Amino acid sequence: MEDVGTATTATPAVSPLGGEPIKRADAERLAGVLKAVADPARLRLLSLIQSGAQGEACVSDLTALLGLSQPTVSHHLRILTEAGLLVREKRGVWAYYRLERSAIAAIAEILTPPRKRATKRVR
Repeated sequence: MEDVGTATTATPAVSPLGGEPIKRADAERLAGVLKAVADPARLRLLSLIQSGAQGEACVSDLTALLGLSQPTVSHHLRILTEAGLLVREKRGVWAYYRLERSAIAAIAEILTPPRKRATKRVR
């Protein structure tokens, strides 16, 4: 099974819904990534970052939008970054975050049953 994702957290390229059993190591990696997004604040962060100007945002922008403290937002951003879902870029004293689109696409592909994937591509 080919791995897709970042060096720190890769996700399997074969869907567990595709009929072939998922290997234990691949299931553990995928579960780690899914665990990272299984929090309402983190899901909102992904959405807020993606919809931000140029598809990015800094912590100070996100704290006000979420109504959470800066340390809490930074904690959630660290978890998403370590899971390979965000890219962090330091600019002076600010850190900007953007989605790692290939990781998000890989998760969507993994969780989409093969029949649905074929239908999506035809449209």
